[in-house]
Amino acid sequence: MSSEGVKRSFQLLFFLFTLMPCLAQAQNGTVKSPDGQLQVEVFLQSGQPFYRVSFKGEAVMEDSPLGLVTNLVDYSKELTWEGTEQEAIEETYRQDKIKQSEIQYQANKLVCALKNKDGKQLKVEFRVSNNDIAFRYDIPASGEPLALVVEREATGFNLPQGAKGFLSPQSKSMVGFARTKPSYEEGYQIEQDMAAQSANGLGYTFPCLFQIGEKWAMISETGVRGLYCGSHLSDPTPDGIYTIAFPDETENNGFGSTGAAIGLPATTPWRTITVGQGLKPIVETTIPYDVVEPLYEPSVDYAYGKGTWSWIMWQDQSMKYEDQVTYVDLAANLGYEFILIDALWDQRIGYERMEALIEYARTKNVGVFLWYNSNGVVNDAPQTPINKMNTAIARKKEM
Repeated sequence: MSSEGVKRSFQLLFFLFTLMPCLAQAQNGTVKSPDGQLQVEVFLQSGQPFYRVSFKGEAVMEDSPLGLVTNLVDYSKELTWEGTEQEAIEETYRQDKIKQSEIQYQANKLVCALKNKDGKQLKVEFRVSNNDIAFRYDIPASGEPLALVVEREATGFNLPQGAKGFLSPQSKSMVGFARTKPSYEEGYQIEQDMAAQSANGLGYTFPCLFQIGEKWAMISETGVRGLYCGSHLSDPTPDGIYTIAFPDETENNGFGSTGAAIGLPATTPWRTITVGQGLKPIVETTIPYDVVEPLYEPSVDYAYGKGTWSWIMWQDQSMKYEDQVTYVDLAANLGYEFILIDALWDQRIGYERMEALIEYARTKNVGVFLWYNSNGVVNDAPQTPINKMNTAIARKKEM
């Protein structure tokens, strides 16, 4: 080869080597909040999808994994980048029963399209508003299989070193009163070290709060319905990464799924991250509602209000006619709209006297809520009424 040819070859190689980093950088997507302070970057690393989050230029989530694994298709590795879509979202909605009634939701949306080695597509959708991030997976139909079981999510949260957790450990299953756990939250562990394991080795119940220097971040989920399982946060991996954890196989009396059966196309629930310089944005966030569409139009306009409840002060022994009359009167005197009558009313008041009690409450402009035991076969809670709400047939008959 002539000297001129060698020169041209070196020029070509130099051009290719300088171009390669640009090509690699194109394999990502970035989206910012409307005020520009919160940023999410999504990228591939050796075929695995990751995201990172910064707030006011400082890391809130370092390289954190994305993806999910099903029984037949792996959407977590050997992926290639297909492209991105972006758009601005501006919506106004009303909620009468949350911390804010009129909500103006403004966010920027980023959708990253990925494809695995078998040509199966996975889309990751991020919505970033001021102080809030919500993201989920969108799995299009791309030939068979169309029915899958999500066995686990690779979804992770890699907080910077030195972060401290304010966390409620996930309870063991089928323990506590009448084997009803996990039900209510456990106690909270304050300023927990990132490397520490949870008290029961089962991770942590949402929401999970972390302090990162002078900043705060809360991780949770929203939009869970019957088409997917509820989740929680795992214990940290040896690398210090928390991941999405599915129900334990011992929950629900050992009868239930530890994953989610999905039919394609499908979307997963939203994972949310709320970030703030202080706790104010976390206390005030409406992200659990901002990204969730109503499943149906209600047939009536539901009324909300305040109520009285004898059990909180007088416990089970107050489930009798006279005490409930006292609490109806209390609600009326306070200007409250409702009363909740708790367990055992069917035995200690009875259905016939309950009708009379409801009529009395109506004369006081007080509505009545009745407690039912809906546990069915999942625990040993004995309080009645029982087996009245655990199946559709029983519910229709009772109602």
